[in-house]
Amino acid sequence: MSKIAWKGGALLAPVPPVLVTVGDGERENVFTVAWTGLINTIPPKTYISVRPQRYSYDIIKKSGEFVLNLTPSSLVSACDWCGIHTGRKVDKFKKWNLTRVPASEVGVPLIEECPLSLECRVFDCIELGTHHMFLADIVAVDVNEELLDKEGRLHLERAGLCAFAHGKYFELGKSLGKFGFSVKKKKKKTKKPQK
Repeated sequence: MSKIAWKGGALLAPVPPVLVTVGDGERENVFTVAWTGLINTIPPKTYISVRPQRYSYDIIKKSGEFVLNLTPSSLVSACDWCGIHTGRKVDKFKKWNLTRVPASEVGVPLIEECPLSLECRVFDCIELGTHHMFLADIVAVDVNEELLDKEGRLHLERAGLCAFAHGKYFELGKSLGKFGFSVKKKKKKTKKPQK
């Protein structure tokens, strides 16, 4: 199999298409971002890259906060639509019947219909070209209780989350293994004693 070398481009995929909620005390909005990810574990840090022309950009600059709401497949149409239309002209919460829920640590609402939300507080903004990257501390994580088992462990695979790859949305599906499965020692089979 041979490969063809292309000019550098934004082809890392899949990425999570998240519904980002913002608010500054006067305005609230929800918009879609796929340029996001984790940048540190302890303390937990994330980023979103946003074009300065977007309506939500100035709201984030003013408030210094946002919430990443992970998108379930049931909201894929809302996710797509919220990434195309501007909050300057329409209340996207109302248009898609998205329920605002108060966050525990930031002054930005969560989306109740999203199974997991990360409350974020901006600590830096880097101008990179077409997008500016908001670097943020994850100050709280809000999880739907039905994703927890009896011991309180998270089962995010139950959420039916979306992924975005090269212009298309996908629902995450089949598990291929847990982190570390490739190096985990196999349990030795014990022989049953013969009678």
